[in-house]
Amino acid sequence: MPDPTSSSTSNDLTFADALWKSADALRGQVDAAEYKHVVLGLLFLKYISDSFETRRDALKKELEKDGIKGKQLDGLLESRDEYTAERVFWVPPESRWPNLQNQATRPDIATLIDDAILAVERDNPNLKGKLPRDYARRGIEPVKMKGLIDLIANIGFKGERKQARDTLGRVYEYFLGKFAAAEGKLGGEFYTPRGVVRVLVEMLEPYEGRVYDPCCGSGGMFVQSERFVEKHGNKDEISVFGQESNPTTWRLAHMNLAIHGIEARLGEKPADTFLSDQHPDLKADYILANPPFNVSDWSGQLLRGDKRWVFGDPPVGNANYAWIQHFIHHMTVPNGRGGGVAGFVMANGSLSSNTGGEGEIRRKIVEADLVDCIVALPAQLFFTTGIPVCLWFLTRDKTGRNIKRKTPNRPGGRKGETLFIDARKLGTMQTRTLRVLSGDEEGDPLPESDIGRIIYSFRQWRGEPAPEWWDAKKHGKWEFKPVPGFCKAATTEEIAKHGFVLTPGRFVGAEEAEDDGEPFAERYPRLLAELEQHFAESERMTKIIRENLRRVGSGA
Repeated sequence: MPDPTSSSTSNDLTFADALWKSADALRGQVDAAEYKHVVLGLLFLKYISDSFETRRDALKKELEKDGIKGKQLDGLLESRDEYTAERVFWVPPESRWPNLQNQATRPDIATLIDDAILAVERDNPNLKGKLPRDYARRGIEPVKMKGLIDLIANIGFKGERKQARDTLGRVYEYFLGKFAAAEGKLGGEFYTPRGVVRVLVEMLEPYEGRVYDPCCGSGGMFVQSERFVEKHGNKDEISVFGQESNPTTWRLAHMNLAIHGIEARLGEKPADTFLSDQHPDLKADYILANPPFNVSDWSGQLLRGDKRWVFGDPPVGNANYAWIQHFIHHMTVPNGRGGGVAGFVMANGSLSSNTGGEGEIRRKIVEADLVDCIVALPAQLFFTTGIPVCLWFLTRDKTGRNIKRKTPNRPGGRKGETLFIDARKLGTMQTRTLRVLSGDEEGDPLPESDIGRIIYSFRQWRGEPAPEWWDAKKHGKWEFKPVPGFCKAATTEEIAKHGFVLTPGRFVGAEEAEDDGEPFAERYPRLLAELEQHFAESERMTKIIRENLRRVGSGA
């Protein structure tokens, strides 16, 4: 099995943590939501400048080797085509990092940064209107801006291109998580915890095709999808489509995806997914999303009878089933190699609510055999809410044709079945208020990790072949087995008996209790004696309470 840890990853994150602490110290009174765009915008500018310089150095060596020098050399080094041909952003002289750093002591440094970013957008049409250009407006003291520029100057993104991109990608993602934590509830607007994204991606296995996230935040779903494909196939075989309504988050997504070398179609502008679908005709092979659930103000009254609501109009006061039906609408219909799949985060209430016709919509979705798996997650995984949420997995095709490695262990498919996983007891507390899932290291998750337990149960149930590294002696036989209290499959008929409620706890049963070794003949009298003690204490307390009440009533 591949080593799940990487020294380069560890070093990057250690450096990122030190960088975060220094940057946060410079924040002062600036709100985290504001400061996020300041720091991440500068990181992006530093990265494209370093990438430009790396390409410039390589080009210079190539030209000098060909005997080109003098003015001709200087001219070619400033030829935009020599950079864009290598998929390197063209950075005009005024936007290059050394130029900005040399002028960092100027009182108008924030204006110079705005001008530098404007010049980058001007010369790179695919970035136009997608970068933060309001440094001067934010009113950060020049001395603190200089401190931040000097700090970011220490990050080296030069050298081998993929390594530089990976380094920045990890630093950028680390900062996104830190800012989400600093912002609390507001942070969830742009950030989904890595562990949750990892579960979604590993279960959908997006090897090739169209990947869609209609509420993409900062683009974390796409980044994890790209990593999965890079590990298992060719990332050129996927195309990315997304949408985001928040203008600043939409810009964050463009920067994040550009850093990771992902070409994405995020719509011509930030827009509301329900009212202004930027990809109305898209049929996606994979849909991954963490929508803002339980939203009451979603313009539902304006969308009665919309073509997306094939299972019924969602209630005006809750967008949950509007999101679910929006996902279904955009899933590829069954074709020669199967149909589309979707995996998304949703409020637990979506599993059982009957308000506003939701129960009837859910019944129709189940009867259409679209529900592949439901995972109940533990509480406190999100910065935005401490309440537990769930993951829905939908599929247009349960024959296995839309699974890259097919399902040789279940050739008949899984028609009419849904897998339920109760993962509420998984995870460990990283802080007093935040829980994390284990298994999010580099490489495939370990079978005993939290993420591993979830995804391998799902793959075994679907009938997929074992990974090449799977050792039956070490990890057990590769086959699906129901685990009381954790996972069990149910037929559509069984779900109907439960009133089409999809709460995993109803299906997986109770976890087997561990035998403590105490014989029943000894345990029973011990428990009976304890119970008698509790009865006696209860009677004593009852007498005291009655006496106190009597005194109050008599005025004593």
